[in-house]
Amino acid sequence: MEASELVQEVYKIAHRIEEIRIPGGKFPFNNTEMQMMREIVAAKEVGQRMISSRLAKILGVTRSAVSQMVNKLESRGVVCRVPDEKDRKIAYIELSECALEMYGKLKMRVGRIMDAVVAKLGGKKVEKFIKDANEFVDALNEAVSAAE
Repeated sequence: MEASELVQEVYKIAHRIEEIRIPGGKFPFNNTEMQMMREIVAAKEVGQRMISSRLAKILGVTRSAVSQMVNKLESRGVVCRVPDEKDRKIAYIELSECALEMYGKLKMRVGRIMDAVVAKLGGKKVEKFIKDANEFVDALNEAVSAAE
């Protein structure tokens, strides 16, 4: 496959994945907001707390962009800033109870959908896809780094 064809195919696949909408009503968050929520939950699950600068680094956006997202989600009651007990300059970003519940329900819906994918394709095929996709992304990252 020629490079131009490969680029087109990768874009098509990425676009098809981005177009997938989880059933069960209008989804209230964009991809970046959902990723932010996922990172906050993941930190909480291992006993850590999330701050804006760390979120910005993980999401690959500026601290200003994180601040805007947090402001927007805070106004909707999704997240809240919790000041550090010792250093008032540090504010942790946490999900509200309502958002945690909503996130949990969405996670269960996505889990059921993934279970259906595994049932259709089989576990070995899904595992191979994940392994191959990760190898592809690693090779792409290496090529991008080498081109810089």
